[in-house]
Amino acid sequence: MRADWPWVQAWFTDATLDRELGPLDEEWLEHVLADQEGVELVVTDGAGAAVALVGVAWDPDGATHGITDLAVDPGRRRAGLGGQALAVVLAWPGHPPAAGWVAFVDPDNAPAFAFFTRQGWVHDGLDEDEMHRFHR
Repeated sequence: MRADWPWVQAWFTDATLDRELGPLDEEWLEHVLADQEGVELVVTDGAGAAVALVGVAWDPDGATHGITDLAVDPGRRRAGLGGQALAVVLAWPGHPPAAGWVAFVDPDNAPAFAFFTRQGWVHDGLDEDEMHRFHR
């Protein structure tokens, strides 16, 4: 992941990514590199270029793993890559077994709300932290 840091930083100079998922800093990188309870997956195109970065938190009890972040290359937005990346990540064989998946969306992030709705995830309402909870 450290080798990916330059392009990840470049992506997060995009105002939308920085607002919705940032700020991105060395503390975040160190957390991701040390985290043993999940994974940050890079989804690439056929030529090996990164098209999406998707974070997953694993549930140690195997109930529901969580999507923690999903960033698409800012230059390739609105091309369906987010949905494709999510499908690839959910099917990745490296995840421990789980009964389902959850995602939490900030109430101010209407595009993410619409994204999970389009992907067929079920909206459960607001959780105790006032975040929209989705499951599948």
